[in-house]
Amino acid sequence: MELGLLYSGGKDSTLAALLLEDFYDVTLVTGHFGVTDDWEHARAAADAVGFDHERLSLSEAAATEAVDRMVADGFPRNGIQAVHEHALERLAASEFDAIADGTRRDDRVPTVSRAQAQSLEDRHDVDYIAPLSGFGRGAVDRLVDDALDVTVGPSESIPRADYEAELRVLLRDEHGEGAVRDVFPAHDQTYVEGPR
Repeated sequence: MELGLLYSGGKDSTLAALLLEDFYDVTLVTGHFGVTDDWEHARAAADAVGFDHERLSLSEAAATEAVDRMVADGFPRNGIQAVHEHALERLAASEFDAIADGTRRDDRVPTVSRAQAQSLEDRHDVDYIAPLSGFGRGAVDRLVDDALDVTVGPSESIPRADYEAELRVLLRDEHGEGAVRDVFPAHDQTYVEGPR
């Protein structure tokens, strides 16, 4: 069965791919708005761990709405959640038999509820799989430490192909650098260099 996994090039989505590869023909899929070429980092990470990679064009309107929501809220959660749901819808409407992401049990954002998962499956005749949904961050970190070479650092300095990177650019372009600092809390991201 063909499975498309939303992929950022980070540790969670890479670990999800490794967990699924024995059961599915996994293609790593990076959603992008066309704002930056950051998706190329995800392609490099996918190549490093031996998976096929594709890009998935996301709606510019979804990005604009997400940025407006983040500015209004003063934090990124609802905007990123909306973009993730949009990306899952686009992926579910593609040619894959199953779709997946790297969401963990203890993620604050993005999350996928049972009702959202069932709705995706019913409307698109696709299986939705969240292989890390039973894993907390500590378990994921231990598995990643054993299996992957990972670079960790501040969001602004780590090459990423997740929604945050392009949303930061749009936010900066529309509202200035101060808005990025106001909306996004300082936090670390990961980038997968390859297997250990």
